[in-house]
Amino acid sequence: MSLISKYDVPAPRYTSYPTVPYWSENPSTDTWIKHVNQSLEKEDSKFAIYLHIPFCETLCSFCGCNTSITKNHLVEEPYIENILKEFEMYLKRVPNLKNRQLLELHLGGGTPTYLSEKNLESLLTPILSKLNIADEKHFSLEVDPRRTRKDQLEILFQLGFRRISLGVQDFDSEVQRLINREQPYEQTKYITEIAREIGYTSVNFDLIYGLPKQTEESIFETVKQTLKLKPDRIAFYSYAHVPWLKASQRLFTEDDLPKGHDKRNLYENSRRQFEEFGYVEIGMDHFALSTDSLYKAVKDKTIHRNFMGYTDRRTDLLLGLGVSAISDSWTCFHQNEKILKKYQKQISENQIPTLRGHILSEEDLLIRKSILELTTRWKVKVKEVFVDEIKNYLFQMELDNLIIWNENELEILEKGKPFLRNVCMGLDLKLRKNSPEVKVFSQSI
Repeated sequence: MSLISKYDVPAPRYTSYPTVPYWSENPSTDTWIKHVNQSLEKEDSKFAIYLHIPFCETLCSFCGCNTSITKNHLVEEPYIENILKEFEMYLKRVPNLKNRQLLELHLGGGTPTYLSEKNLESLLTPILSKLNIADEKHFSLEVDPRRTRKDQLEILFQLGFRRISLGVQDFDSEVQRLINREQPYEQTKYITEIAREIGYTSVNFDLIYGLPKQTEESIFETVKQTLKLKPDRIAFYSYAHVPWLKASQRLFTEDDLPKGHDKRNLYENSRRQFEEFGYVEIGMDHFALSTDSLYKAVKDKTIHRNFMGYTDRRTDLLLGLGVSAISDSWTCFHQNEKILKKYQKQISENQIPTLRGHILSEEDLLIRKSILELTTRWKVKVKEVFVDEIKNYLFQMELDNLIIWNENELEILEKGKPFLRNVCMGLDLKLRKNSPEVKVFSQSI
């Protein structure tokens, strides 16, 4: 049996531990606020804010995000009022939000540039005016090049944004048709060049491999066109086929999707193209030029991974605002209500819109730290109490020369890097103790 066939199993992406399906020790809102306050007790503590803008004008059939599809832009102002009201509730209950430094701010979605120029300012100015912003701040946003205007980028630049991530996915017209995202190369080129002209210092492209009707030839051309624009970073994700969660993914069949060796070859061939052009592979799914701060974070060993992916450094708190947004105080996770109308109702009743979360146990914290280290450095020293169990689970991967043990230190070898998610499963005690009876994760390869 080939390595791809052997290890292509459902696996989490490990942006958190425990992963969301294994959250169990659900906090009340009051308990969550207690953890938030504890995370900001130290005077040198820093925090990040994530703002979720769920709106899109059209539905991309590959998308697994929490979105609200509408062309009615009258939804903008009421939603902004909701987020600002949620923010004010946190200010009242977490005094140190005003005192500690805001290091990172990220706009995600949905499509943040769904909002008008005026409404982007209306959302961000009240928040930024009430916070202590770090000198070395990192403000970033995701954009859909089809829905983004120069004036929007100029306003965001004036507000401190310097990083921009463009949703590209694939440049092939047939792939774009199947995923309902027709986006000519020239649109992507225009937004890339305009962003740089304005002064944005880091441009990221999101690309996906494993999409319907992708071939080695078509993705070669997509990467070739990407390299012409030379983004500072590239997030090269494996398509997560989860039609049991996202009905829109049933617009094409599994027969349309590349699988196993064919799918992995899309990644490996593209990786060679990236590396020949000077990009360095960073952890899971990411590449960066040596001039980008993400690469420097690898060298400085400050790189961190959270619900937003890889970041330059860890903050003591990630505070998510908006429908479905996830927060992280390190000792506790918290997710807002996922249904927009329910989120808005709770906000109207002056309630922090708690849906669910998880209070991490001491064991959770130990394992979380280990998985984080493995996904950012390719190696980790495993606590002695877990070593025998993890070695037994990963024994076959050791025989296949994918990993190596140096006493208690686990290291992923070059040959094993495609199987990072599988190695992380070896550290994931909750997953192994309680394997799901139904499929909840996408394939690992």
